[in-house]
Amino acid sequence: MAFLTRARVEAGTVLLLADATLALTAWALLAQPLAIAGGAGGGLLVLAAYPAGFVLLLYALGLYRRDTLLETRRALARAVVAALLGGLLATLAVSSLTALAREAQPGGVWKTYALSVLVFSATAGLARAGLYLLRSRGAFRRRLLVVGAGKRAFDLIVLLRREGRMLGYDLALLHDEATMGPVDPRLAADHACPILPHGRDFLAAARTFGADQIVVAPDERRGLPMEALLECRIAGFPVQEYQQFLEREIRRVDIKRLEIAWLLYSDGFVFSPLDRWLKRALDVAVSGTLLLLASPFLLAAALAVRLEDGGPALYRQERVTRGGRVFRILKLRTMRVDAEKFGAVWATARDPRITRFGSFMRRSRIDELPQLINILKGDMSFVGPRPERPQFVEELAGELPLYRERHTVQAGLTGWAQVNYPYGASLDDARSKLSYDLYYVKNFSVLFDLLIILQTARVVLWPGAAGAR
Repeated sequence: MAFLTRARVEAGTVLLLADATLALTAWALLAQPLAIAGGAGGGLLVLAAYPAGFVLLLYALGLYRRDTLLETRRALARAVVAALLGGLLATLAVSSLTALAREAQPGGVWKTYALSVLVFSATAGLARAGLYLLRSRGAFRRRLLVVGAGKRAFDLIVLLRREGRMLGYDLALLHDEATMGPVDPRLAADHACPILPHGRDFLAAARTFGADQIVVAPDERRGLPMEALLECRIAGFPVQEYQQFLEREIRRVDIKRLEIAWLLYSDGFVFSPLDRWLKRALDVAVSGTLLLLASPFLLAAALAVRLEDGGPALYRQERVTRGGRVFRILKLRTMRVDAEKFGAVWATARDPRITRFGSFMRRSRIDELPQLINILKGDMSFVGPRPERPQFVEELAGELPLYRERHTVQAGLTGWAQVNYPYGASLDDARSKLSYDLYYVKNFSVLFDLLIILQTARVVLWPGAAGAR
């Protein structure tokens, strides 16, 4: 159990490896009864490809996120959905191979589907049962030694408890009021975070506590003994600054106590021409394919909008994208024709201006489908910060630091904020979404885009789960 903590092995990583191993083993055992092992090339391809596809489905449905790692019932429900979809893919793959080989499929298609769903439901359940046993024995918990006990340390602890990706922390604080400022009274009363007496011997405190990580988070740093921290690092204790540690753990940039100097000197904000070319190629491929597949639904929805109140089916509105450029976004109309006769107003979750069919389209995200045309035109990307109206951009840029930096990349149909934060239309919501948008801009990559596209499936199927981590 200690290895799983000391080596910084995360629960999600262990679960992913368990899912892949069990799925591969089970599918290999099924290969012979389902007559797909014949023909080494085809059989091996299916054996390798299907477990990978099944794990991608599990990832897309959020089975490696913190909320499902902690809530077994929710995890099992989603695992069954993944098995049902995965069984369908497996059946299609087996049917295609047997048809190409001109061989009969023993038991027929339904036998293949039933066995696939049964086996992959069982492997997903077995992996999660194993995770539960490991957690019950204290695996994945980490011992964090926080230097400081002021407001910054309090914010750190609150965010870790609410949003941390690990399954648990044991926390202790090192603090010296003479050099680091006063103790936050909320931490002084928190018995789960003891304040250790240390003097200036950080190394002795780290060894006594058995720290796995040291996080430097004092309100005042002028009297911080840097030599003592360096001694800890040389002795093998990882030492990280507050912002750097928090960004890695909660996958967003903390706006509340943001330091521009840290943002300036930290890694990130790299956009090579190759990255931009690959992103554009991904945009064209994904949006073109989806537009082709979704065109019947798009036409039917447009007709329904037209029939409901006789108004236009499409709604065009000015939005801001990369570099502050304004473009006209396309959406299926979800509000009354006269919704903005008094000017631009923030939309709300239960906005009375939304029509009955419009409410359904918003829940199912069908109203967003015309934006695939914006992506093909190059106005937007498939992944990026959601585009806002120029009026709201000016308002938010005056209230939130670094808001215009989200326009470093193209606006997107989906994004890191959309898969992690629920719907909201207030200044606080905009601040929280900005923290995710800045993380995306800072850590931009095509692989990151692919992972966000996969996670979008979970948000579409379970809209209320967007904010759970």
